[in-house]
Amino acid sequence: MSMRMPRAAQRGFSLLEILVAFAIMALALGALYRATGGAVRNVGHIEAQQRALSLLQSVLAGVDGVPERGLVQDGQSQELHWSLRSAPYAGGASGPNVPPLHEVQATVAWSEDGRDMQMQLTTLKPQLGTITPRTQR
Repeated sequence: MSMRMPRAAQRGFSLLEILVAFAIMALALGALYRATGGAVRNVGHIEAQQRALSLLQSVLAGVDGVPERGLVQDGQSQELHWSLRSAPYAGGASGPNVPPLHEVQATVAWSEDGRDMQMQLTTLKPQLGTITPRTQR
């Protein structure tokens, strides 16, 4: 009499289970890739804006006053194109020791991912040569 040993239960995964696991993993990796790709693009965009803002602040800091005829300047720093324009400011205070004010607008433009980007800062600056210094007695 021959004794038959019961077949041991098979261990492992079926082909269908492996295919489902790979499909779920592919979906998860795709979502992760999109999320990290978007974050990298956002970092690049923020860095470009920070460079533009630093340039605008630097250009405006270089303007101590505005000539009576106004201010028109243009320039370029790496891929950033900047311009300064001024116009008389009508809302300023008036008096013998108060210089006329000019509204100075600094603009920087650049291209990013095929799109034209632009940033502007506006400030008030005094007109040059309009105050006569007081003589001390």
